[in-house]
Amino acid sequence: MEIIGTVQEILDLQIFKNNFKKREIILKTEEQYPQILRIEFILDKTKLLNSLKKDDKIKIFINLKGKKWTTQTGKTIFFNYIQGWKIENITDTEKNEFDDLPF
Repeated sequence: MEIIGTVQEILDLQIFKNNFKKREIILKTEEQYPQILRIEFILDKTKLLNSLKKDDKIKIFINLKGKKWTTQTGKTIFFNYIQGWKIENITDTEKNEFDDLPF
């Protein structure tokens, strides 16, 4: 799956137990009713966010993840995650399309 949108914010790298790394990006989609989405990148994929900046137009390839958790009181809760694994910077592509024009 993929999502196209504009970078709103790039959050700081978080490091947890056992050197587990996570970094998140806030993306505004480009549709009739734009959505603001938080997309996480984990482990070595956190580096994909290093070259991005606010207002870049990008395509993110994603996986949807889900997790079931039971509280101490026995209540079951479900969590959903959007996890990115590849990024294409459309901003750079759009700029390069016009570089070869003869005028």
